[in-house]
Amino acid sequence: MTERTLRQVIPGTETSDGAGVRIKRSLGQQQNVRLDPFLMLDEFGSDQPQDYMAGFPSHPHRGFETVTYMIEGHMLHEDHLGNRGNLKNGGVQWMTAGRGIVHSEMPQQESGQMRGFQLWLNLPAAEKMKPAGYRDIQPDEIPAITLDGGLIKLVAGELTVDGQA
Repeated sequence: MTERTLRQVIPGTETSDGAGVRIKRSLGQQQNVRLDPFLMLDEFGSDQPQDYMAGFPSHPHRGFETVTYMIEGHMLHEDHLGNRGNLKNGGVQWMTAGRGIVHSEMPQQESGQMRGFQLWLNLPAAEKMKPAGYRDIQPDEIPAITLDGGLIKLVAGELTVDGQA
């Protein structure tokens, strides 16, 4: 096993986005912390409906991708391309804004816990104008492996453990 040393802790800063959803942003909040291709890393989590009910009404994006992992809760994604996806416990939403997408992410619950995180990834210059896209990945489609100390869920790429893919 490869050991790595923690080089820096980047604390999350409380802020809001969308129509007032309370989040903690650890990447993208501070000018001196730039880790391209990682633009932003947001964590959302509350059992208080007023913190998330307003959601993220229709808004545009361009030139990057977002990967959203829902730990607990239910959000509905809809976009101008006709994509529609239900992001529920353990599910992933992968959206490519590319040359442009207008979408919304709205809570589908009126009470209870809403918890998850969203990573914003900068697209390389050559891919910034590619067609927009959306993929809704249900929990049963996500490969998982149990290792000492925890469970790994693979939402992108490949995982090799002791020479086995």
